[in-house]
Amino acid sequence: MKMRRRRFRIGDLAKRLKIDKFVIRFWEKEFNLPSDRSEGGQRFYEEKDFETFQQIKTLLYEKKFTIAGAKKQLRTPPKNTHIIASKKTDITHAEQTTQVTRAHSCKQIIKKSLALKKNLVKLRKLLQ
Repeated sequence: MKMRRRRFRIGDLAKRLKIDKFVIRFWEKEFNLPSDRSEGGQRFYEEKDFETFQQIKTLLYEKKFTIAGAKKQLRTPPKNTHIIASKKTDITHAEQTTQVTRAHSCKQIIKKSLALKKNLVKLRKLLQ
């Protein structure tokens, strides 16, 4: 007697991932992920499919990868744990650099906004 693998439908997968079903369908198309189908065309998924979609969700939502970047990341299998650890450090460093750049940009925007406000106040006085 064969043991049947645990299979679940798209709604169950969406609930487990805490995303909408249309996102799963979109990712299937974008990442070229075929799903098992019933004779009626209904999608069925297994635990390995859940893990793949969870990895995509992590890359896109938490690590802020673009779809192209996530595709590249999924195609690149980790070679060993040392490389994984160093990549993690590189990502953290890149995120820190991005945060510093954003903070600098925000400071510049605030500075320009304050100068603009000052000029608008002067203009208002001139017009009165």
